[in-house]
Amino acid sequence: MALKATIYKADLNIANMDSHHYADYQLTLALHPSETIERLMVRILAFARFADENLQFTKDLFETDEPALWQKDLTGQLEQWIELGQPSEDKLKKASARCKHVVVVTYGQQVDEWWKRNNKVKTLSNVEVWQLAPETTSQLEKLCERTMQLQLNVMDGEWTLLNDHEQVDVSWTKLH
Repeated sequence: MALKATIYKADLNIANMDSHHYADYQLTLALHPSETIERLMVRILAFARFADENLQFTKDLFETDEPALWQKDLTGQLEQWIELGQPSEDKLKKASARCKHVVVVTYGQQVDEWWKRNNKVKTLSNVEVWQLAPETTSQLEKLCERTMQLQLNVMDGEWTLLNDHEQVDVSWTKLH
């Protein structure tokens, strides 16, 4: 018998004083049995970084042709493609050809090695690569609950994600 996904709900309040984006989002995420809590929380952070009413979580662990998140316009055309982790150069080239804006949110201990191996990514003009610091992702698990009330504050480039009990300083580095 196959294991089923676990549903998580997050009420995310964003107060981004740098970009003047203030909004509340009700997110429903399915944690696949092969997915870690760390990746689930990185998905929430990726959503928060590019938050928009039309940004959606996809079935990326089931559908290899889909990213973790995408945004489509009213006609169904892809506007934004957001990958997590360390996707292949081929997948990024295909995404780059299909979409106006491609983003990779990378994290983990192997980021430097992945970045060195994937030189062609640097030639793709519509691809942005962001790295989350290992200290950030290792602390995210303490914010995770089946039903989460999360507040993201951004001011002067400083990101803080918190709930009623804990807080995590989020450190981003733009690689490309």
